[in-house]
This record gives sequence, C-alpha cells and structure tokens, in this order.
Amino acid sequence: MTPPTPATTRAERGSVSIWLATSGFAMIVLVGLAVDLGGQVHAQQHARNLAAQAARTGGQQLQPGPAMRGETAIADRARAVAAARTYLAAADVTGTVAVTGGDTITVTTTDTYDTTFLGIIGINALTAAGAAQAPPARPAAAPGPRPPPPPP
Repeated sequence: MTPPTPATTRAERGSVSIWLATSGFAMIVLVGLAVDLGGQVHAQQHARNLAAQAARTGGQQLQPGPAMRGETAIADRARAVAAARTYLAAADVTGTVAVTGGDTITVTTTDTYDTTFLGIIGINALTAAGAAQAPPARPAAAPGPRPPPPPP
C-alpha cells in the first residue's frame, strides 16, 4: 500500500462533510417519516373512533312508540342523522351521516394531521379518514330496578 501523497489528500478534502450533510438530511427525513406517519395513524384511529361514537349516538335515537312498548328497536331516521351530525360538530370533525340498509346509521369522518418534520420536504398535512356503522340500539339502562313489562 502506498502512502497518501499531498495531491491525493487535497483532492479528498471535504468529502466527509458532503457525506455527513447528505446522511444527516436522510436521517431527518427518516425520523420525520416515523414521527409523522405515526401521527397520521393516531389521527386515523381518532377519526374511526369518532365515526363509531357518532354512529352509536345516532343508533340510539329510536322511534318512541315501539321503544316504549318494548318492541324491536327501530331508528328514528331524522333524529338519528341529526344526533350523529351534532356529535361530529361538537368533536370539530367533518363527516357525512346516512341511513343505509333500512335503519343502519353509517358515518364517515375526515380529519387532517399537520406534520411536524415532513414540512421540510413539502408535505405539510396528511389526511386521515374513518368510517363506522351502527344498528339501532337501546341506550344502556340506568342501574336500579326495572319496571315490569306491559301486559299483552
């Protein structure tokens, strides 16, 4: 092996700096991907959770007549849609509410995650969406004795 000469030493000067700058930028991008994609996953879970809660809220809006007689739970469509929309508005999330398949409440939500690191490469926001369905259901009863069913 030949020892380095002054000419080869001068030609390689600064090559470590370029490598360090390039690899440092790559590491920041990788950390940004990990942090921001993790944040997007959390935002998607949040959007799905809100959609499920809004659908359940809508599904608890029953037609009063059959519900009071202890019959099958039938959703009051107008009240169900209004209750689910109110829930989404209170949670400050955009979404749609529809009654599908007769009386199943379907809710879709959309949220945005503002990135922390990915803004360096021009990605400032990531979209998160969620969807859920709920059939009509009676709300959980308060603890205590239940009244007897009405006579037939």
